Amino acid sequence: MENYTLETRHVSIEFPGVKALDDVNFSVSTGEIRAVVGANGAGKSTLMKVLAGANPTYTGDVLLNGEKVDLREPVDAKKLGIQIVYQEVDTALIPTLSVAENIMINEMVMQGSYIMKWKYVREEAKKALDRLNIHNINVRTLVQNLTLAQKQMVLIARAVRMDCRFLILDEPTAPLSTSETEELFRIVRKLRETENIAVIFISHRLNEILEICENYTVMRNGRIVDNSPVTEKTTTQEIVEKMLGRSIAENFPKEACPIGDDMLVVDHLSGADGKVKDVSLHVRKGEIVGIAGLVGAGKSELCKTLFGDYKKTGGTVKINGRELKIRTPSDAVRQGIALVPEERRKEGVLVNETVSFNLSAASLGDYCKASFINQKKVNANATKLVDELGIKTPSINQYVRNLSGGNQQKVAVGKWLAADEDVYIFDEPTKGVDVGAKRDIFRLINDIAKRGKAVIYASCENSELLSLTDRIYVMYSGRIVAELETSEASDPRITNFSVGGTEDKKQAANT
Repeated sequence: MENYTLETRHVSIEFPGVKALDDVNFSVSTGEIRAVVGANGAGKSTLMKVLAGANPTYTGDVLLNGEKVDLREPVDAKKLGIQIVYQEVDTALIPTLSVAENIMINEMVMQGSYIMKWKYVREEAKKALDRLNIHNINVRTLVQNLTLAQKQMVLIARAVRMDCRFLILDEPTAPLSTSETEELFRIVRKLRETENIAVIFISHRLNEILEICENYTVMRNGRIVDNSPVTEKTTTQEIVEKMLGRSIAENFPKEACPIGDDMLVVDHLSGADGKVKDVSLHVRKGEIVGIAGLVGAGKSELCKTLFGDYKKTGGTVKINGRELKIRTPSDAVRQGIALVPEERRKEGVLVNETVSFNLSAASLGDYCKASFINQKKVNANATKLVDELGIKTPSINQYVRNLSGGNQQKVAVGKWLAADEDVYIFDEPTKGVDVGAKRDIFRLINDIAKRGKAVIYASCENSELLSLTDRIYVMYSGRIVAELETSEASDPRITNFSVGGTEDKKQAANT
């Protein structure tokens, strides 16, 4: 198999007020699995978009096997065998089309025929999924009915079906369970070993980089600051320090604060088309309660049912002893519940609005008089929150779509701070954000708890739950199967319940 090397030489790119890439020299060869890591805003995604033809205003050169190539449009990259699977899967798929149509869409568009050979489309799509050893997705299913994990696999199947030499995976494991991640790693290794594909792997889960990658590149402030092999001696702490340019602790303990009486009480809640089943829980003032479970366990569905986004079919929800009547998210907000959802670009922020508007969106009524928005107050609120939350933006008038993932998440959290709700629900709030941004988000959550609010923190990252929470509920198949005091919990115990196991009394006694 012929070997190829893809390089950038002195590549730079500027956006209004930001130098996103600054004289970047990068190289990757076929048959290599290379990680690109860095804090949010370091330039990782910008560099990958240059390679994918999605950032046409770059200066400098891109070379394939030493020859200059021009990557000004995505089609230019695809013709050279460069494929990218973006982190935000819903932006790359057409929800109202089938799995087969989404996998085959490039060929369908380019064939230039008015007659569609549907049998061929479905057969070829199935072959692409079979190639990845994926047999649980029906190619006739509409993409809008898939889970996040399944959507990710559809995108990868689309990418590798083409003549792919370089496969860029941007946070590919963020929506995947442990078993799905292991299957993805098997696929990545197979593509490298049997098809000589180069895989560029972007992830904030640094332990995954140690497991799957052979080399890693560190970016900081738009520059490459380190290229190193992954060895047995490489540690996540070492990578973090290179990313941030300083040493930093990797745990984020909950700060001490008084815990009061019950704020939120949920009794026998069911809903979300059967994905939430007879759930009972309570959260006290000043308490952070974790919701653990694998992908598909019902964590997100529970959060959205509490927020009125999914229909409740049974049970009650009370705040401070008052039963709530919630049919829509607007009802939830009016009655004191805030939600920071998992899919931030789709549901958590308004990407085509400014930072200033987003930070006031949840409490806009406070800035209105006689149906007119007081822009001065809106801007003052935004300036204050940008400073307090450490949001990296050249201006409060910057569009949120131009911010890094971590800063978008800070905006998603920040808009609720001015609203001053009673219950704050966080669904996978650190997905796709770096260690530094995680610390900022955890600090915000701690501050919310110290204000006497009730906090629900849903995550499949057991280490975060064990570090930040006071108690942990574990979900399996839509039900709560365990309630654990965090001080008595452990990763093995949480995992045991998450996969449907029962309590091992001997293990519990020794934990």
